[in-house]
Amino acid sequence: MDLFDKLQCRPSPLGKFTSEGYGYYTYPKLEGPLGPVMKFNGKDVIVWSINDYLGVGSNEEVREYDRDIARDYSLSSPMGARLMTGNSDDHEKLEEELADFVHKPDALLLNYGYQGIMSVIHALVDRNDILIYDELSHACIVDGKQLAMAEKFVFKHNDIDSFAKQLKRAHRNAKSNSSVLVVTEGAFGMTGDLGILKEMIALKEEYPFRLLVDDAHGVGTMGDDGSGTGTHLGCHDGIDIYFGTFAKAFALIGAFVATETRVVEFLKANARSQIFAKSVPMPIVKSARKRLSMIRQHPEWREQLWSNTRKLRSGLREIGYNVLPAECPVTPVLTKGSTDLCQLIMRRLREEHGVFVSGVTYPVVPKGTVLIRLIPTAAHTDEHIQQTLNGFESIKDVALNSVSAEVQKKMTA
Repeated sequence: MDLFDKLQCRPSPLGKFTSEGYGYYTYPKLEGPLGPVMKFNGKDVIVWSINDYLGVGSNEEVREYDRDIARDYSLSSPMGARLMTGNSDDHEKLEEELADFVHKPDALLLNYGYQGIMSVIHALVDRNDILIYDELSHACIVDGKQLAMAEKFVFKHNDIDSFAKQLKRAHRNAKSNSSVLVVTEGAFGMTGDLGILKEMIALKEEYPFRLLVDDAHGVGTMGDDGSGTGTHLGCHDGIDIYFGTFAKAFALIGAFVATETRVVEFLKANARSQIFAKSVPMPIVKSARKRLSMIRQHPEWREQLWSNTRKLRSGLREIGYNVLPAECPVTPVLTKGSTDLCQLIMRRLREEHGVFVSGVTYPVVPKGTVLIRLIPTAAHTDEHIQQTLNGFESIKDVALNSVSAEVQKKMTA
């Protein structure tokens, strides 16, 4: 059978979202300067779908700095893979600053978050090793797991008994030269709950393993200094390999992995997506340094983010919405319904109230449920929050449907 013919017949879980929904439900175009208010289909909308948690992307000092750096260096420099011709003092200084920020001995800069963690997982384990991961892990971890040659075990989301069972199983199956790597998330980006890191780390005494935590949504937002979910939970030292991305709180491209120097040195020579890809351009590197410095200088941005998060959540609950008990700024609203209801909620909020939200249905969430995910930022104002609450109030006649306790448990277990 011809490959192209087969692709045409292969069903997609996004279904009609990628056909007649293109440009509205999928691949929408938010235009104008990045910020809490942007243009969609020519109209101003309050945006709750962009992970610029601290408002760094719309900060005028950052924007002006980016303009200057792009003019001075262009997006070409440095050329080549970092291993060969793409290194610089700024790349190395950024790594030192990131390691200091997240309280780890050393760090390695990565081109992209998604690509980066896939490559890190692939490099860390071999065919003799065992990889254990949370069932609700982000797609980048799932794809990294697929690349890895290790034996794989999965545990139920945030279920310590299930994790302990898989950990025991791994040690029973281990060979004399087997190592065990556990991968989970610090803050889960869809449901907003935190990984059970402290409980998992406690099991190291009985069944030794190394822990890799993807803290894409936690770096910059969690902990009293923004250093992540491990700091927030008081167990940061138990995280052996800390992974953070610039795509959320930094509002930038790129990522990093922070760990012991000997592991960083290994990854420098074995993370294939970094060895065989162009180095991060200098304007991105210098902008990351600037953004990191400002994040550390402005703890009030994080305080404002959490203030806005609390206001949004309490307002939605007062109206009667089922806001999942998220522990990071991600604010998920769960209701009962079909794909049609999901589309209706998004359309009515966007068209009638100037509120841009994103929603998901099966297979991302259990059948018969709709999850509307809102991402508060430090740049949102009380007026933005109130207009959004007014919109949700006006559509509650169609949007408010109770979700069974069983489904709720699946989403928050």
